[in-house]
Amino acid sequence: MNTSIREQTCFIEHKILSPNASFADCSRGRERFESECSIRTVFQRDRDRIIHSNSFRRLKHKTQVFLSPEGDHYRTRLTHTLEVAQIARTIARCLRLNEDLTEAIALGHDLGHTPFGHAGERALNEVCKNGFNHFKQSLRVVDILENDGKGLNLTYEVRNGIERHTSGEDAATLEGRIVRLADRIAYINHDIDDACHAGVLKEEDIPASLRDTLGNTKSGRINTLVISTVENSGDDICLSPDIKTAFEKLNTFMFENVYTNPICKSEEGKAMEMVIWLFNYFCENPDRLPVKYNKIYIDSGEQQAACDYIAGMTDRYAVKCFNDLFVPKSWVN
Repeated sequence: MNTSIREQTCFIEHKILSPNASFADCSRGRERFESECSIRTVFQRDRDRIIHSNSFRRLKHKTQVFLSPEGDHYRTRLTHTLEVAQIARTIARCLRLNEDLTEAIALGHDLGHTPFGHAGERALNEVCKNGFNHFKQSLRVVDILENDGKGLNLTYEVRNGIERHTSGEDAATLEGRIVRLADRIAYINHDIDDACHAGVLKEEDIPASLRDTLGNTKSGRINTLVISTVENSGDDICLSPDIKTAFEKLNTFMFENVYTNPICKSEEGKAMEMVIWLFNYFCENPDRLPVKYNKIYIDSGEQQAACDYIAGMTDRYAVKCFNDLFVPKSWVN
């Protein structure tokens, strides 16, 4: 009997991957049953669904750290996502874990991020009665908001990795735990790079002890962190104690010198006010929400509908929406 390409791929996975890996043919499955694809495993299909989603495309116009930067080389939420996926896949390959699952989680982990980065997230968390955080919203995007309200119907393993990529309980799979670490490796190092481009930081500002331990360049630090992860992981995903300590100190350094830097954050207050105005407006005028949010309004109320709409906006669309609603237009004769 002929076997499908998917079945051959699953057979190869069992031959070459670590016993600690998540095997595609052992997935806990989807919330809604679907027939198997003849050529792609379930994790490959999840990866493809995420890449082809509207939410993934919108990431290219969402802030990473710097709001409305003047220059083409600053990271966006999309380029951040791609860097996380690259780092995570490298680690997964070295540990003989499932690269397809790892990449799917990495590509989907920030789909629920707001416009204006964490400023937008803080604003929605302040005004929404149920609170707001981007990793729960990412899960809501793939479960409900995408595909005209039907969601992407992803596997348990991908959904679990997305939901647990940033804090709280560890992911159920090692692949999901890789993404959590790869996310931190990516954003801390590329945020250093962006801060240097912006003139708010120089490499030599980083304490010498941290540079000696982790490296003197972005690529050097990433290489050190990836190698340490590969060499120290087994039943869990770990850094060596000395590298972990230095990495945590680097994270603290970034919060003190970049993430709370007045130059970097000078426009965040305006962005937060903009998001709050939009939220209040759509809560008071739910009839002005796009038609596709009607069911959410009926089922879950105006706050959830407004929150879903605003969280999905890009930076520039949020500005356009704000201007259309609140800024007087010029008269034209």
